[in-house]
Amino acid sequence: MNDDTSLSLSAQDCLVAIMIAVSASDEDIRTTELLKIQSAVNMLPVFSGYDLDRISTVSSMVFDLFEQEDGLDALFGLVKAAMPDRLNETAYALACDVAAADGTLEEAELRLLEEIRYELDLDRLHAAAIERGARARHVK
Repeated sequence: MNDDTSLSLSAQDCLVAIMIAVSASDEDIRTTELLKIQSAVNMLPVFSGYDLDRISTVSSMVFDLFEQEDGLDALFGLVKAAMPDRLNETAYALACDVAAADGTLEEAELRLLEEIRYELDLDRLHAAAIERGARARHVK
């Protein structure tokens, strides 16, 4: 990956990267998760005007980073550099929705959600409320 890609990440790219990372964290990207990502990008105001072609570019970046030893740290470094703090809770909510989309939470997804909470410095009570909302939206 060249540095030009990392320098050109938008806040929306960061949100997409976090959703892709959660989906890929258990090494099984499910259709329900991809549909959740597509739906979020298509419907949420934060993605207004977002170029949908960027999803594949951002996905490739995340997959490339996950192949590196310190790829997750690098991903968080890129996200924290390009995404304003006001979107931290939004990022976590989107991550929770993707993790819950298939009705099961794998250990790898839970660990990544914990890491996201830590890296984005989310208040534990706020994170619990976000998790509760995701659980309520995805109950079967």
